[in-house]
Amino acid sequence: MEKKILNFIEKYHMLQKEDKVIAGISGGADSICLLFVLLRLQEKIGFDVIAVHVNHGLRGESAKRDERFTETFCRERNVPCIVYHENVKEIAAQKKLSVEEAGRLVRRTAFEEVRTRYGGTKIALAHHQNDNAETMLLNLARGTGIRGLSGIRPVNGYMIRPLLGINRKEIEYYLKEHQLSYCEDETNAGDEYTRNRIRHQILPMLEEQVNRQAVRHMNETMEQLNQIRDYLEREIEVHCRCVVRQEEEGLLLLRDEWMQCDPVIQNGIIQNCLENLAGTGRDLASVHVAAVAELFEKQSGRKRNLPYNICAERKYEGILLTKQTEEKQTECREELIIPGITRLKDGNLRICCTIWEKDKNFSIEQIPQNPYTKWFDYDIIKNSLTVRTRQPEDVLCVNRQGGTQKLKSYFINEKIPAKSRERILLIAEGHQILWVVGYRMSSRYQISEHTKRIIEIKIMEDKKHGRDN
Repeated sequence: MEKKILNFIEKYHMLQKEDKVIAGISGGADSICLLFVLLRLQEKIGFDVIAVHVNHGLRGESAKRDERFTETFCRERNVPCIVYHENVKEIAAQKKLSVEEAGRLVRRTAFEEVRTRYGGTKIALAHHQNDNAETMLLNLARGTGIRGLSGIRPVNGYMIRPLLGINRKEIEYYLKEHQLSYCEDETNAGDEYTRNRIRHQILPMLEEQVNRQAVRHMNETMEQLNQIRDYLEREIEVHCRCVVRQEEEGLLLLRDEWMQCDPVIQNGIIQNCLENLAGTGRDLASVHVAAVAELFEKQSGRKRNLPYNICAERKYEGILLTKQTEEKQTECREELIIPGITRLKDGNLRICCTIWEKDKNFSIEQIPQNPYTKWFDYDIIKNSLTVRTRQPEDVLCVNRQGGTQKLKSYFINEKIPAKSRERILLIAEGHQILWVVGYRMSSRYQISEHTKRIIEIKIMEDKKHGRDN
């Protein structure tokens, strides 16, 4: 099985010798298998491993048992282990999330913290083929598009899933073969969670009564859907440049240009605009896309209210999408800690900076398409970086030839309201602006074929530290 996992890792270029891998370890069968396999492959490849365990505060003594087991397992193998304690029920209530969603949130936040603090280059998670099949069925039942049907990606930026090429039975056999013990989460045995019902009832029925290779076939289909998804997203991005216009109030979808697009591109354009305004794709479904599309056939002035306080209004030229409430951004000026975490004194944000070498398998497609995560050519930066609001002498490089524009002119051209300009965060080297956060980055600092080192700058909500063990 190790050979199979290694082939999967090599297929997706997951690991190199220089990597520092942050591994999410719950103590359960899947994560123990992941850590053990990583340690075996470490001897061949040479990367470093740090384990992260999150106690969700949900299962009392059982959770403490899992924590102790994970710490012991790591200590016996000389693996650094960092433990976080979180009150997931409280976080779920505060953020109006389900307990499952809040659990995923705290885990991802913990992994990001450790990656940034210790200079990690990869985050390894223990998802396998059965998890992927469950995700596909869950999304299909709830209503989804190609993105939901394509399941979990083997590689998503620096997130890697080395076990996604094997199934649960292979993991169980491997643990038994190597006499490895693990923890059993009693909540996985019940059927109160939707995913558990899919795991215990639907998938076994498909394998027993339809096709015993159902899980493998579903994973093969998801791989093909991911390829289709990547192609569509590239096409949608191209068409957005013609169809979408930045207005002072929001985003204007031009009717004539939109009508010339294929229906699948039309829907993708609307979805992209909604996600850009919302800052997330969660809770934005096909019904909301359809509601916006229907406005093209309505009279000027008709409106639709959508999640995240987004309003769609029919205008003469098309549909204007606006966000009704603006979050105030606290004015600040802080020098960035590189590498490391900078917390804004007057706000609830933190800025994580990470540096790594660009490897030979680097592809431009690896660069994250996220409005609050950007990669820059670190070799071009000669002075300290600051996060601040605008200053009169600020300039922005707008093309590869080095042409610059005053930041004030950029704001005017982009029709950014004057009252908003004072609150927009900037990442700056002196008066050279690297990044107008939420809008665009400088062409001067973009990654090229000559780049040797990359700096990732990521802006996130502030969270508490974990503890080291």
